[in-house]
Amino acid sequence: MAEQRSVHLTGNERTFSENSFLVSKTDIKGRITYVNRVFIDVSGYTEKELLGRPHNLIRHPHMPRCVFKLFWETIASGQEMFAYIVNRCKNGDHYWVFAHVTPSFDSNGNVCGYHSNRRVSDRSVVQTVITPLYKTLREEEARHASSKDGMAAAGALLQDHVRKKGMSYEQYVLALGHPAS
Repeated sequence: MAEQRSVHLTGNERTFSENSFLVSKTDIKGRITYVNRVFIDVSGYTEKELLGRPHNLIRHPHMPRCVFKLFWETIASGQEMFAYIVNRCKNGDHYWVFAHVTPSFDSNGNVCGYHSNRRVSDRSVVQTVITPLYKTLREEEARHASSKDGMAAAGALLQDHVRKKGMSYEQYVLALGHPAS
């Protein structure tokens, strides 16, 4: 995986049809157990390259770590999560999605994995709200010598941002709007 983390970012954005969904499933540790054809085509990886790998294989460095921390805390607790996410393709291109991740449960009611449906994101929301917000969060993360401290500080900044709007994070993301709603 180290070779994928060092992929040069091209700055090229990939898109996909508004009628398509990128779908993946992971186990409890975030290792990919299923991907659909749209996910394969957009990400540029083969199914073989994806299955069994950590889902963070496609993590884009412009995605704030604090958002993923919140994401994982939420879904691990058994709740669903919505978020705008920028992912990285195998060749360094990127693509924005509006993600909806839900936990999967075993017969005893325990979280046993995760199911993610991602669709085309709202371009105006990404450009006017999400990109500037994520830039601010990444800058806050980078201001700290410790990545853990930076993530905590940026997480507090994010929570303060949505709290000032009188909302939870999920309410905030859903209030921004998204395509096909």
